[in-house]
Order: sequence, then C-alpha cells, then structure tokens
Amino acid sequence: MDGAADKNSELADLMTEMGQKARAAARFLAKTNTMTKNAALIAAAESVGNHGVAIKAANAKDMAAAKEKNLSAALLDRLELTDNRIAGMAKVIVEIASLADPVGEVMNEWSRPNGLEIQRVRTPLGVLGIIYESRPNVTADAGALALKSGNACILRGGSESFHSSRAIFTCLQEGLRAARLPEACIQMVPTTDRAAVGEMLTMTKYIDVIIPRGGQSLVERVMRDSRVPTFQHLTGLCHTYIHSDADPAKARKIVMNAKMRRTGVCGATETLLIDEAVAAKILPPILNDLIKAGCEIRGDAVVQALNAHVKAATDADWDTEYLDAILAVKTVKDIEEAMAHIVAHGSEHTECIVTEDEVAAERFMANLDSAIVMHNASTQFADGGEFGMGAEIGIATGKLHARGPVGVEQLTTFKYKVRGDGQIRP
Repeated sequence: MDGAADKNSELADLMTEMGQKARAAARFLAKTNTMTKNAALIAAAESVGNHGVAIKAANAKDMAAAKEKNLSAALLDRLELTDNRIAGMAKVIVEIASLADPVGEVMNEWSRPNGLEIQRVRTPLGVLGIIYESRPNVTADAGALALKSGNACILRGGSESFHSSRAIFTCLQEGLRAARLPEACIQMVPTTDRAAVGEMLTMTKYIDVIIPRGGQSLVERVMRDSRVPTFQHLTGLCHTYIHSDADPAKARKIVMNAKMRRTGVCGATETLLIDEAVAAKILPPILNDLIKAGCEIRGDAVVQALNAHVKAATDADWDTEYLDAILAVKTVKDIEEAMAHIVAHGSEHTECIVTEDEVAAERFMANLDSAIVMHNASTQFADGGEFGMGAEIGIATGKLHARGPVGVEQLTTFKYKVRGDGQIRP
C-alpha cells in the first residue's frame, strides 16, 4: 500500500472512531438532565472568558495566514476575533443555557375513543455533523446548540480558522469535563485534510444530519455528495424592496444597515429594488450614503442616471451573492414586478419590504415563499440570536424539517408515546 492509501486508511479509521464515540455520547446525552447540560454550557462560557488571550493568539495565526493568501476584506472580517467578539461568544453560550430545554417537550397530546392516550414528544436528532469555513465563532454556537438540544456533534471547521476553532473547542471540552459529561459529546476533526469532509458525508451509520455553513461551493458539494440527510442553506441572496408608499427616512436607514452593517453575513442585502415612481425622490440620498461608506453600486439605466458613480449592472448581478461592499440596484414598476424579480433571482433566504402600506406589506409577506420575510426592518436581523433563539447554526432555506434560523428546537425531532390499558386492535 502506498503512502496516499495509508493516509486515506488512517483518516477513515479516525473518522469511524469519532463516529462510534459520537453515537455512544448521543445515547448518553439523550437521557442527560437539563441542569447538567446547562452546567457544562456555563462552564464552557467561563472558559472562553478566561482564555481570551489564548484564543486571540490562535486567531492571530489564522489572520496572518489569511492575509498571506490575500483573502478578501469580508472574509477577514468573518475570521477575526476581537475582545468584543470573544466576550460575545461567551455571552451567547450563556444565553443558550438559559433557553428552555426542548428535549421531552410534549408538542401535542390527545385521546382516542378506544382509550389510547397519545403524545408527540421532542427528542434529539442524535449526532450532528457540522461543516463550516472561516467563521470560528461557529465552533462555540454549534457546540453549545448541539449540547443544549441533547445532540452529540462532530465539528469540521475550515483550514482558515483551524487554530481559532481549536482554541474555542478546548473551552467547550473544559465545560464538558466540569459537568462530568463525555468529551465525545463535542468532537472536532483534528485535520485540515479535505478528505475528512468526504468521509463525513458517507457516515450514515454514525451521523444523523449534516449541516453545512459556508460558501456556495462547500454547500453545493455537501448537497451533491452527501449520503446523510442535510439542512439546506445554499446562498443568502437577500432583497430589500422600497415600495411606493415607503417612508424615505426609514428606507434610508434600513438600506444602509441591511447592506453595510456587515457585508459578509448571509443576511446582508445584495439587491435593492425600488418602485420607479419614487426612485428619483428616495434613492439619491441612499446612493450617496452607500457610496460614501465605500459601497460599489451596480444599477440599471434609471439608477445610473441618478448618480454618476453607479456602474452598469449586468444580468449576472441580479444572481450574485457578493458578501462584499457591492449592491445591485434595480427599479421596478410595482410590487408585482418586485416579487417576480425576487422569485426569479432570489435564494429563498430573506426579503424585506419597506412601506407604510400595511396591505402591500401583508401581500408581500404572504406571497413570497422565502424562509424569512420582513416589513420595515433590516435583513441583517436574519439571525437566530436576534430571533431570541440564543444563536443558530445557520439559516436553512430548504423546506423539509428546519427552515429559517436553526436553533435548539430545530435540532430536535419527535416520537410518539402511546399509553394503553390492554387495548387490542380489532
């Protein structure tokens, strides 16, 4: 056997061992009480707070390597861990601990004429395989959400965030040890070898769900190659639509935040639509704000006529998730044309209408089948933490099992408990 074959065999053995440990840990976690899970989370949060210096040192290694690779400013922003972001990670873990435990919740119950008592009860999914790229804070969010929902998890972070994610993972492990839970409840693949992803996608015996969180190429690969069920999240091609009855001040404030608060998040607006009847009145100050903030505008002929700095949009711009300081802007005739554009070019992630017309707002939110639809609010609120879920593993855009922010409740399934008193079926 040559060296490459030896390496592949060793990796397969490693992943199988991790899968076996995860399956055993999942069985243990399924019967672990809320107090113990919360104790592990609180201890993990304290560890993150106590090890801020070590986490920043690890992150500095990743940042230096990323800059050598000339990664974009948006990707560098996703990767960087500041003191505030580290404190934020610890805070999120505490918030997840404070959430109601979904495991064991009775979702519904009823009685049958024959006397059978039936309950639908939440249970953990089992073992989660979570594959992500440059955002190291996903390590904390994913590990904490999995633990709270009673699931074991195998984390596979990207090579760009390898050192940062390992440092955070060490804190999660400290939390598990403090609560006397098996360390295999949260595992992290200890290699940057991409073949590990391929192994995870075929581990049907050990992994119950694969959750990809990253760029389009990663998610497409997972959706194409995985033999394990997946939570779909392909792209965040989000739209903000300014209706003819929009409040100009609200529109100006919302668009600026929706695009520029953080350009590299999946909830950032990528295309701005505006009714042509109000474009000349409402759009100029919005364009000025964006351009002054460093945003490149690509617009149709009407938009170009309003500002000399606007570049001509191409057909490809309406289908692009930039994750950068670039915004495509298009005028539309009315709400019907706006919705038709979103259906044709969107990714069913998040859409917003800015209007004071309640009827138009309800029409927009009822007729668009995106995971999140908003009225007069920045698309950057598309986030589990902002929804009161503590955090999220991602925004699912598929229609099976989970949709929208994936939090603790979405990481459960259910079973039926049926209680009788000797009944037999005729």
